[in-house]
Amino acid sequence: MDPITPGPEEHGQAQSRRPPRESLTSDFQSAPALARTAQLVSGDFLLTVNPVDGSEIEPCPPHERPGRPRKRTVAERAETERAARPPVPPGPAQPTPALLERQDERERLVRLLARGRSVRLTGPGGSGRTALLDLVAEDCFDLAPDGVVRLTGFRRTADDLLHDLFHAVYEAPLYRPERDQLLELVREIGAVVVVDDLELGGAALDELLDATPECAFLLGTTPDVPAPSADCEVEEVFLTGLDRAAGVEILERAVGRVLTEEEANWAGDLWFESEGLPLRFVQAGALLRQRDQLRASTGAVDEYGVFEDVRPPVEEPLDPAEPEDVPLPSLGEAAAPAPLLASRLSSSARATLRFAVALGGEVPHQAHLPALVGDTHADAALGELAGCGLVSPVGCRYRLASGVPAQLEAAGYDADAPAEALTAAEHYAWWAGHPSVAPERVCAEADAVLAALAVVVPATTPPVEGEESCAVRLARTAAPAFAAGLHWSAWERALRSGAEASRLSGEVSEQAYFHHELGILALCGGRLDRARAELEASGGLRGALADKRGTVAGRRALALVADLSGDVPGPMAGEEMPDARQEESAPPFGGVPAPYPPLYGTADDTLVTHQPPAAKPLGGIRRLARRNMVAAGSGALLAAVLGTVVTLGMTSNENADKNPAGKVDVNPSASQGLNDGSLGADPKNDNGSPGRTGTPAGTPTDPGPDGTYGTTDDPTPSAATPSASPSGTKGTGGGGTTPTPSRSQTTRPGGSPSPSKSSPSSPPSHSSSPSSSPSVTPTPTPSQPGTTTPSTTDTASGPAASSSSAGTSKSGSPGSAI
Repeated sequence: MDPITPGPEEHGQAQSRRPPRESLTSDFQSAPALARTAQLVSGDFLLTVNPVDGSEIEPCPPHERPGRPRKRTVAERAETERAARPPVPPGPAQPTPALLERQDERERLVRLLARGRSVRLTGPGGSGRTALLDLVAEDCFDLAPDGVVRLTGFRRTADDLLHDLFHAVYEAPLYRPERDQLLELVREIGAVVVVDDLELGGAALDELLDATPECAFLLGTTPDVPAPSADCEVEEVFLTGLDRAAGVEILERAVGRVLTEEEANWAGDLWFESEGLPLRFVQAGALLRQRDQLRASTGAVDEYGVFEDVRPPVEEPLDPAEPEDVPLPSLGEAAAPAPLLASRLSSSARATLRFAVALGGEVPHQAHLPALVGDTHADAALGELAGCGLVSPVGCRYRLASGVPAQLEAAGYDADAPAEALTAAEHYAWWAGHPSVAPERVCAEADAVLAALAVVVPATTPPVEGEESCAVRLARTAAPAFAAGLHWSAWERALRSGAEASRLSGEVSEQAYFHHELGILALCGGRLDRARAELEASGGLRGALADKRGTVAGRRALALVADLSGDVPGPMAGEEMPDARQEESAPPFGGVPAPYPPLYGTADDTLVTHQPPAAKPLGGIRRLARRNMVAAGSGALLAAVLGTVVTLGMTSNENADKNPAGKVDVNPSASQGLNDGSLGADPKNDNGSPGRTGTPAGTPTDPGPDGTYGTTDDPTPSAATPSASPSGTKGTGGGGTTPTPSRSQTTRPGGSPSPSKSSPSSPPSHSSSPSSSPSVTPTPTPSQPGTTTPSTTDTASGPAASSSSAGTSKSGSPGSAI
């Protein structure tokens, strides 16, 4: 059989047609990547990071709870520290600058740390603070049981540093302990903690030190950071500038030769102006090195082509035998050397500087430079910038060195800053959402991503129809990665930026997502009021959009908030509290008229309603109790009537030949005995099929002579299904429970049955078909037990109570067929 041509149906299954190919390359087109979800444990909660509908949070099951984390081994700590260091720039290896005139400070810091004291090393930007911290960390490698832990304090809070310290010492992937457990675990850490670029002081620093009594901290700060409190036992060590001889030595090591007299005098003026900061001499050495390269012969430049694209044009060709006369930079150029240094670098390095200025000083990772700059070899630009002293390491990345951003802005490198930031934002939005990028890599680039968001969010406008705002897309892709990578301070900043961008762009669905995530983040942090506010705001927006899946996630989170706070969860924004009247009059499945009790009910067949604790009962408790009493009395009356009818009908011998009452089947028909003296069964027609009155289609009938059951083909459903008496009253005919036959009534347009025109005092009438035998119609007398009609005057029940008190005198009585 041809697999493309559809064949006949075999065994009830049709052969599916193979879809035609759209093109020859359709098989090579990959399907859209699934959204990356991550599941992690935060305290007592199990958090599922869902970038589509919003994260879900629930109490963590016992089998999902991680055990007590173990500490890393020496080899694992070394690997963690290596990953925390900035990458080595590509290209030729850069010489390590020697640390001059810092030996005394180095020995003092090691002695204090060996005694278990914490030290605060304070020095201005460019004083060589980071290089000194690296040397001291190497000297203290074996002082503490848990070794040396290197952290960065740049834009980090005390809580962030505690979590960073925990993950640096303990092996706990995808686990973020709660506050109490975090403090318990970090108290057991004994290490020398080196924190560079710390921005904490005062009470925040006291909190960090008090939480880690077994650790000795070496804190690197600048003079503008608040000082520790008076009660904080932290030693202070200040860094000063170098002397003139040390500055000259740095210049000579940079150029690899002895300075001339003119250059030595120039170095003296620079030392006086820079107050001996080592960074200024490193940059001045780069200026001298570039000057030597420019003074090199033209043949060397043509041969290697190293500076061909950056060398200024000359009017006449240079004489290879005589060096070019390039004057020394002026003192002003040496004091702010960034523009002059950048002008002599490659075009890729200058483009990298423009991106760094646009991102607030953050230098993108070298792996992103080729895509941002548009040059396949742009990753080598980082080596050029590091060799000139224009960038400095911060944590696992690079930033523009101290004073360089202001110098480049003065030179006009920020002219296209908005366009450069937008380009970086578009690149990071694509990169952060790529399936091959791990959350840890996105967290390492968090500062550059957040810097791009900070620039593009204020300029966000409603996008063109069919497009999406770049700021919203970047926040939407980066925020889940920050959450999965346990960088929650960056997660919060990305969510707030995304909420603002979505508000400016008018993207309501995205705004609902960001508010939902902010509520989840607040719930993980124990801020229940904040979580409730954010989740309710998100629920209102999603209710307006009819976002069912997102609304369900929000309701679950709100229920958890209510459970933790001990409150009863109220309706979300945009929802209404169900009315008590609607809840009371809701009929069960099958359709039971609310105003009238069942015709063949008992005293237990009452309408039970559920009132929520917060809602007041309609009409008061007294009125509701009176209504239930009336319904119970009516049910008792109808139960007595049912018992009388069943007893008389089943003991009658007039119809014994046609339908003996003593023969009760195991599964009687729902309409058995209607109008023929039995329990309401439909009489059979001439062709043997049952009648139409009250017989649902497809229901089994009495077994025939051969013992099989037939089914009715009438599509009209019955009003009720057979049911046994709740009180367990047995009939007198066959000893079984009394079945409840179907009921046929004339209904009003509103669904309530309308009484017949017969007077309430008239006995119930039975209308029989010509083919049915005469039936016995018992007339209940007042002397019979259980037939006394209760008299009620409850006006709150309305027509329902009046019709219920009429007993069986309505047209809906047994045997009436309309």
